[in-house]
Amino acid sequence: MAVALAVGLFVVVLALVIIQPRGLSIGWTALGGGILALGLGIVSWANVDAVVHIVWDATLTFVAIILISLVLDAIGFFQWAALHMARLSRGSGLKLFLLLTLLGAGVAMFFANDGAALILTPIVYEQTKVLKLDYQATLALVMASGFIADTTSLPLVVSNLVNIVSANFFHLGFASFAVRMVPVDLVAFLASVLALYVLYRRTLPKQVEVASLDNPASAIRDPKVFRAAWWILAFLLMGYFASQALNWPIAVFAGLASVSLLAMARKSPVVRIRHVIKEAPWKIVVFSVGMYVVVFGLRNVGLTHILSELLSNAADHGPLAATMSSGLLAAGLSSVMNNMPSVMINALSIHDTGVALGLKTAMAYANVVGCDLGPKITPIGSLATLLWLHVLERRGIRITWGYYFRVGIMMTVPVLLITLAALWAWSAVVA
Repeated sequence: MAVALAVGLFVVVLALVIIQPRGLSIGWTALGGGILALGLGIVSWANVDAVVHIVWDATLTFVAIILISLVLDAIGFFQWAALHMARLSRGSGLKLFLLLTLLGAGVAMFFANDGAALILTPIVYEQTKVLKLDYQATLALVMASGFIADTTSLPLVVSNLVNIVSANFFHLGFASFAVRMVPVDLVAFLASVLALYVLYRRTLPKQVEVASLDNPASAIRDPKVFRAAWWILAFLLMGYFASQALNWPIAVFAGLASVSLLAMARKSPVVRIRHVIKEAPWKIVVFSVGMYVVVFGLRNVGLTHILSELLSNAADHGPLAATMSSGLLAAGLSSVMNNMPSVMINALSIHDTGVALGLKTAMAYANVVGCDLGPKITPIGSLATLLWLHVLERRGIRITWGYYFRVGIMMTVPVLLITLAALWAWSAVVA
């Protein structure tokens, strides 16, 4: 009975989160699921306390990063960067493609995959209009922007909410995470660019008229805040690395940086502070707590134990098998049930395996890779992808689920396998 209740509750909550009937907030849905799990006795208050301990730093850090991204977007920071990249292409369509994917990877690294996909993609789209590119060329560039945002969100703890949750759960320091994942992310970037080029090489423009683009300086809407932002971002990066040595939560530094930037922008004529604060993903905080409480219910009825056994059996065949199995399992679950619950289901499963600490750490990193890349296989893999598709449709680019799935599986599967292999090889070096 308990198994049926836990599974049924998880399926219903997950379905409501993905479908969002009548605009129902994912936060209220997950919170309601968590309360029901508690009321039905599937989870205990101790489980709730454990979940809050795991997710508070992750979610507040994520909110802070998005706040910073929204302010930077309002002052023209990302448009300025995109215009620079476009002009550096010197009219070459191939160079434009490469430089925009490089920019997307950079934005994902420091401002999370959601910032890269949801802020940079509309900017890329507007540039394609100015450059008068046809529909197929526009589709190629916006698809590249969307995919690269997720497939290259591996390098830093703050590059993806999945990374932050995993780092907190397994106590992976910021510097340690970067040492392990930056080289792996480079491989993921190169593999992604190659896969995207193979898929869209015939539709990419050969030449573009960059002279029609605005001067990058004209994109800066508030020079004073723009200059201050560089100092704040430099402090933030140093704070990230200091967090491991000081054993402080990353949210402390991300929060200070976001508050400082908001304070600098409070009198800016182009930044609507109240609007920025309102647009921040506060619902993610409630969603994370509620959803992970529901996931703990699956653990309590023994379902994650089944996955633990599978992963333990794979680990008996060595580090390569452990890495591949953990990553592929995470990717598969993420593609069908969204990466947010998947990362915790797999984290709990890996934690409960009886393998050695070094191998368990490698599996934890493989879980990150799978949950970062796996969502690109299907539109429901991440909430950001669903929102990204909606943003594009409002701009006249309708990407059907069938088309997305075909592109997603052709691109993501080889990139995932290459990236997991790179993780295994690099882990052997740094272990």
